[in-house]
Amino acid sequence: MLKILIVEDEKPISDLLKLSLMRAGYSCQCIYDGTAAADLLESGNFSYDLILLDVMLPGVDGFELMEYISPLEIPVIFITAKNSVVDRVRGLKMGADDYIVKPFEIVELLARVEAVLRRNHKIDSFIEIGDLQIDLRSRVVKKAGQEIILTKKEFDILVLFVQNPGAALYRETIYERVWGGDYTGNSRTVDLHVQRLRKKTGWEDHIKAVHKVGYRLEV
Repeated sequence: MLKILIVEDEKPISDLLKLSLMRAGYSCQCIYDGTAAADLLESGNFSYDLILLDVMLPGVDGFELMEYISPLEIPVIFITAKNSVVDRVRGLKMGADDYIVKPFEIVELLARVEAVLRRNHKIDSFIEIGDLQIDLRSRVVKKAGQEIILTKKEFDILVLFVQNPGAALYRETIYERVWGGDYTGNSRTVDLHVQRLRKKTGWEDHIKAVHKVGYRLEV
């Protein structure tokens, strides 16, 4: 499971980020102080695939923390209320992979997280799981050498499952990640697409319904 460090001093925002990322299948750790984050990074007692980094932090700010992070070659997404071009350019020049301005939609953040992880080869472009072979670049799925024809939404749901095996994915998470909008509470759309995906892939026994939550892939 990919591990993300969240360095954000506003606890409600940090908690929301952690909950949303964990629902999407990531492992998360939160730190609320720049000095504590600097101490952690200096200790070397960690292993992270991505850091979400606020700019305005007590103690050591986000720009200063980049000096600790850069030698470690961990991808960074800045999260900040500062929307000036100068700040964005400064962050990117210091080595940040992306920059997102508060307030933001969680679905946008999740999409940016996935894009940065893929660019940094944290997510493979070819996945072989169970009896399926999935090429993320060509969007081709094969089973026993035969291509399975999936719609765009079905393919995206499948990728979400295989990138988060064993994790219970909420219906709202699936909807927001695949459809790119706010979940309205009507699960029929998600359920219909999942049922079609299960039938096409023959994964009726692998994609399990989780009561009052959503679905989980067991392979």
